[in-house]
Amino acid sequence: MTDDDSGTQSLYGLGAFGLKVWQYKQGELVSLMIHLGDRLGIYRTLQGRGPVTVAGLAEASGLKERWLLEWLRGQTAAGLIEYHGEENGGEPRFELSDVGAAVLADEEGSIAFAGGAFGYPPSHDVIDGLAEAFQTGVGLSYQRLGPCAAHRTERMLGPWTRQALVPRIIPALDGVEERLRAGIDVVDVGCGGGVALLSLARAFPASRFVGIDPSEYAIEIARERTAEAGVENAEWRVARGEDLPAEPTFDLVVTFDCVHDMTRPDLVISAIRGAIRDEGTWLIKDIRSSPRFEDNLRNPVLALLYGFSVSACMSSALSEPDGLGLGTLGFNPVVAERMVREGGFTRFQMHDFEDPANLYYEVRPVSPSAGRPGRSRRRSAAGLRRRRRGLRGRAERLKSTSRSGACASARLPLRRCRRETTDDRSRGFRSGRSA
Repeated sequence: MTDDDSGTQSLYGLGAFGLKVWQYKQGELVSLMIHLGDRLGIYRTLQGRGPVTVAGLAEASGLKERWLLEWLRGQTAAGLIEYHGEENGGEPRFELSDVGAAVLADEEGSIAFAGGAFGYPPSHDVIDGLAEAFQTGVGLSYQRLGPCAAHRTERMLGPWTRQALVPRIIPALDGVEERLRAGIDVVDVGCGGGVALLSLARAFPASRFVGIDPSEYAIEIARERTAEAGVENAEWRVARGEDLPAEPTFDLVVTFDCVHDMTRPDLVISAIRGAIRDEGTWLIKDIRSSPRFEDNLRNPVLALLYGFSVSACMSSALSEPDGLGLGTLGFNPVVAERMVREGGFTRFQMHDFEDPANLYYEVRPVSPSAGRPGRSRRRSAAGLRRRRRGLRGRAERLKSTSRSGACASARLPLRRCRRETTDDRSRGFRSGRSA
């Protein structure tokens, strides 16, 4: 091989790698165009219309023709809009296919809707905060990510929940659907904008529902959605999972796409064990992942998941100095089973509902064959308090970061210091006090 050949190959390699990098820049700008198409209702206007001219789309949407033409051409180049040329001397036309409409336009009726994921990009303050986190080790909570992040998360996670939770997932759980119809107490820990809990509250009016989340923005969205829907059996509180009552209070606990976001999931799991009745069920939905990075590399959107992790999930999980930092792919089946068993649960069953992004776990405090435990609930609660203290101590030993004298959660205005006693937390939760 001559020096010229070596140099040519090097240039080819640089060109291929450079193209890959610029394609990611292209993706950034296509994402912005998708956001505009969703925000301005262009996809919804195109839905079901077949091939349309630019003038026809402008008239139907109320938007300016020249801007639409450039947007449509870009969407055609991205492979999202179909182009019909000047056939028989007519004007060129553009079409959103039925598949494209399901993914980009039909938010309420399609399980595949993805347009809601393309919200506002992070603000300069958030980007600066993430850069600082690489230096300090302390990330940004969902509260600090702001209201746009809360809205984007609600819209991104909502379609599958609305379409699958009640008709597919709940019936697969042992005895849960029957109990919901009869009337039980349910809490959604990390409820976000309330999509899951509202779906359950509508379907099971005899049951009572409480949603908690540390993000004020998410709870505000949930309350707005509840008022719009006229749902009367659901309420919402700004609170953390650790603030659950210490005595058995709930028959069903749900945590959807949030355990990996928590700073101290071990403490939350222990708190859930204290708050769930012995015959209760805990339904966990979390990201489909493997404990081995090499296995995860087969996921075609793995880079996207790690992007979510650095910008939101792991950042939230490290938003306090003692955070465990699981991140988007950190609560895999091996970690999940180990943590819930260490938290006092005895039954762990994994479900695969062909959700491409998530796995589901049905967790129970007591195995059906074990019967009810003989110890009193007072003794059980005391044991849970000891377990929580032990978990705190173990995490402190594992992490070199020391706590400051002030509560690390004081950065968020409505969070209480964790140093409250368990009894104080229980009284606050029952009274509806914000946390």
